Amino acid sequence: MRILIIEDEHYAAKRLEGLIKKELADAKILEVIDSVEDAVAWLTSHVEPNLIFMDIQLADGLSFQIFEKVQVNCPIIFTSAYDEYALNAFKVNSIDYLLKPIDDKALRAAINKYQQFFPNKSSMEINWENITKDIFQQTNQNYKQRFLIKSGTAYAYLNTSDISHFITEEGLSFAFNNKGHRFIIDKSLDNINSHLDPHKFFKISRKHIVALESIHKIHPYLNNRLKLEISLNSNEEFVVSREKVKGFKTWIDN
Repeated sequence: MRILIIEDEHYAAKRLEGLIKKELADAKILEVIDSVEDAVAWLTSHVEPNLIFMDIQLADGLSFQIFEKVQVNCPIIFTSAYDEYALNAFKVNSIDYLLKPIDDKALRAAINKYQQFFPNKSSMEINWENITKDIFQQTNQNYKQRFLIKSGTAYAYLNTSDISHFITEEGLSFAFNNKGHRFIIDKSLDNINSHLDPHKFFKISRKHIVALESIHKIHPYLNNRLKLEISLNSNEEFVVSREKVKGFKTWIDN
């Protein structure tokens, strides 16, 4: 299998290459490219690979810029340290989205998905509309529909659709429903975020995840950040961290 890696972090690229070769005995890494400019030049002058592993934040910009300059028909597995770009990724031939640091299990699942959709076919023969639909259907099945919560001495459940936001305080995670009631969730905020539908929830900082439907107003804030008003009356400050602002705006605009 002919594989192209587009990744600007040397050690991340080396680790990814090792994981790929461990999972695919027939893998041939064509090249490792670290910038949008070099990726465009390579894709313009070479036969397309069978599969591309593509980091989103490259040395000279976001990898989505590649698709503005050259047509790419082959499937892509995106990699990123952040999850806010997932929606954009699935618009450009993406079959999976791996969060760094990538582990063996996640990579194996992504490769299995590739082999499921591309058993013996060239990318030119693939109906991308149907594949994208199938991938979203599979992905949607994995989103959390409810959370187990403790209610007195018994247990109950909280529907994800009823959640306004999540916060973490002193090592504990809490979910707030649309009525302002608070519930302990026995998971880290990162773990919770990985199981939420990215269409509906966004992790605005290390402390908060907010539901789209709970956002009432968005205001400019100090140091190029954003401050959110949510529909639920709360004394909590919801500030989008500076490194999350660009992804947050893209999420809202989509």
